[in-house]
Amino acid sequence: MKKGNPKALLPIGVFLVLYLGLGLIFEYALKIEMGFYNIPIVVVFLIALLVACIQNKNLSFDKKLEFMGKGVGDKNIVTMILIFLVAGMFVGVVGRSSAESVAYFMLSIIPARFAVGVLFVVSCFVSIAMGTSVGTITLLTPIAVAVSAASGFSLPFCIGSVVGGAMFGDNLSFISDTTIAACNGQGVPMKDKFRANFKIALPAAIVALVLILIMSFKADINGAVNEGYNLIQVIPYILVLIGGVIGINVFIVLIIGIVSGAIIMLATGATQATLLFASMGSGAANMFETSMVAILVSAICALIREFGGFDALLCFIRRVFRGKKGGQLGVGLLVGVMDIATANNTVAIVMANPIAKEMSEDYGITPRKTASLLDTFSCIFQGIIPYGAQMLVAISAAAEMGHAVSAFQLIPFLFYPFLLLISSLLFIFVIPEKNK
Repeated sequence: MKKGNPKALLPIGVFLVLYLGLGLIFEYALKIEMGFYNIPIVVVFLIALLVACIQNKNLSFDKKLEFMGKGVGDKNIVTMILIFLVAGMFVGVVGRSSAESVAYFMLSIIPARFAVGVLFVVSCFVSIAMGTSVGTITLLTPIAVAVSAASGFSLPFCIGSVVGGAMFGDNLSFISDTTIAACNGQGVPMKDKFRANFKIALPAAIVALVLILIMSFKADINGAVNEGYNLIQVIPYILVLIGGVIGINVFIVLIIGIVSGAIIMLATGATQATLLFASMGSGAANMFETSMVAILVSAICALIREFGGFDALLCFIRRVFRGKKGGQLGVGLLVGVMDIATANNTVAIVMANPIAKEMSEDYGITPRKTASLLDTFSCIFQGIIPYGAQMLVAISAAAEMGHAVSAFQLIPFLFYPFLLLISSLLFIFVIPEKNK
């Protein structure tokens, strides 16, 4: 067993100290709104890369560039970046107005007593379709505020249900950054990871919905929400979801979504033909930071691996976590710690990917299970940390409508993330995966 070189892990330590430290200062000391997201993560990763390049003076800079080139040029990294860009184009073409249509449609046909349950279910569907929990929360929080004002349900209860549902889709969507990162990092088809995740996520979602309905029957309600909707714009999302589930190549699925979305958006007058390519470009551009993070992290990890950092980390993990079940918990906690430090579940997965891949080989964990663990645990932690984008966006959206709510008021109503943690532990220790 190689002991490795613990000093080679210094770049990761530098990144975590800088990003987490500056984030806490900006958020809580300087009281800057969305403080964590005012830290330029690409710049911090560049600093970490510089630290990695300074290490190991026995190697020339050209040789280090060669190692970085091999890391960035890995097939899974290239595929990941291309999927990021195409998924961004899809979201840019289709837009996000259909999310409101789904919500208002369901609220119009289901009794007001079940309004919060509807919010949760709609958040689950919309986040799966859109592939973004933050986008879902941005769109549906104003509707949650309207439901609270019109029906009498408590505001934290309504918004907490939206945030929980949004994390359900973030974990499962075929066009989610986290799914793309986890699957390509471990080299597994998205449908395999989806099936592994779905059997863990569905029980947690069902129990969360039951709890929401139980609480709904205890509340006094006095009204309902009625708004217009246009369901035809949901069709491209449904096509992408169906195509992903049945196992069609992800690029083909996204192209089908882009073409169908373009036709529908033009036919309904939701966008102009002259603006269609601009929308595609805007959507792809929104993936710039995520793509750059993937490139920089792969370069950093290539040097860390070459310098013996991963061997040192794996040696430590082997001492702490024993057996296959312990290894699975180790993968989950690894990405969880990364997420707590970065407040970004996609970045956490990208950082944890190479270490998790070696752990999966060492502990005999299947690649699809490793991808599932990375995505699931990152979404669990991201869904409950008070300084995560999901929580901050929900609070900000409510404030824009004149309603103050804090993260600590929302946390008790985040049923789904906590139930997902319980479900994940059950599927590790009580219902282990069968190797095929």
